Amino acid sequence: MMIRKFISVAAAALLCAGCAATPRIQKSRTTFVRDEIKPLIDSGEYPGAISILYHKGIQETACVGFADVENKIPISTDQMFMQCSQTKGFCGVTIAILVEENRISLDDPVAKYLPQFKNMKVAVKDEKGQVTIRPAKNTLTVRMVMNHTGGLPFEIPTKAKKGWPSLSLQDTASEAAGLILSFEPGTAVRYSNTGIDIGAAIVEVVTGKKWDSFLKERVLDPLEMNNTTFNPTDEQLKNIIKLYQADPGKPAQLREFHPAMPLPHNGPTVHPSAGAGLWTTANDQLKFYKMLMNYGVGDNGVRILKAQTVKDLLATSTRPPHLGGYSLGLAVNKDGSFGHGGAWGTSCMVHHQKQQLRMWIVQMTKGHSRLYSAGTRGMEKFFSAKTDSAATDAYTGRMQ
Repeated sequence: MMIRKFISVAAAALLCAGCAATPRIQKSRTTFVRDEIKPLIDSGEYPGAISILYHKGIQETACVGFADVENKIPISTDQMFMQCSQTKGFCGVTIAILVEENRISLDDPVAKYLPQFKNMKVAVKDEKGQVTIRPAKNTLTVRMVMNHTGGLPFEIPTKAKKGWPSLSLQDTASEAAGLILSFEPGTAVRYSNTGIDIGAAIVEVVTGKKWDSFLKERVLDPLEMNNTTFNPTDEQLKNIIKLYQADPGKPAQLREFHPAMPLPHNGPTVHPSAGAGLWTTANDQLKFYKMLMNYGVGDNGVRILKAQTVKDLLATSTRPPHLGGYSLGLAVNKDGSFGHGGAWGTSCMVHHQKQQLRMWIVQMTKGHSRLYSAGTRGMEKFFSAKTDSAATDAYTGRMQ
């Protein structure tokens, strides 16, 4: 099957009602994902989903269903949503910027920047199952907190009770420093929002700026990601993809909030969290991941990172080989793709060598696996279809 050459943006809009047009992006004539997921969404069991696929200048976009089922508001690429753990990759990019500028090293001790981490302790279990607490033998490093090998908990106790926006990054780091590590740093894996928050706290110490301000200055604003924020306005919160859960054979059920992301979603009580907490839109998130796919250059031509930095620090695992693939806040797959997922069902993976991107956006606390499986079938059809070589892009250059 041939994916035909480019079509006009106007024609693409007819194919993808509800999807906002993206400047300079030509759409394919295919509807692989739409065809797979529409029957499930039409059944009412699922609210809505967005899929964006890209391969060497050809892009398929599907917006199917509703952002707000009760009010029948169609889902769209310009609506805000909570990307949860995909925030980790944004922290990874800020760390990579500082490594590139020789302002930090991944093998620096965390205590170099946050002295409260000097005397970490670790829980050790003997052959009889008895647990003893002793000083850690290995030094906790920047690398370890960013790739989940530091032995830190998923969340510190305060955030586990009050949600991830409840504490500042510096207060999060201070509380984490008083906890017992679950294993010797660098020897095992424990997925940890806390570790990524510590990485962001280090960025604050090195730059002298709040992490969210540094992120905005060095990544969000240059990429023109104008609807990405930790503290959305009341007006922005009127234009969101609402949160649902799915149960087999039942209509999608609205969730007003989740304990990890309690109300209110803005105001002085909402603190930036690097492990999870960044609101964005599909249009904005696409700019970030296309920058990663294009070796550090945004769609608008602005360079965020050097190509070598993307290849060596973000698209390559920083863990010991036997501990799986993970770089700096980004999962790295054996096939060369890298990216991240989020607790409410979002995910985006890119392959810089193949110039491929696959983005999936839903806002569901549970039960979306069957919908995702259907979407994956459509994605595989898109990427296995033969592409027209003339269609070349104009590029230069998890909750517990």
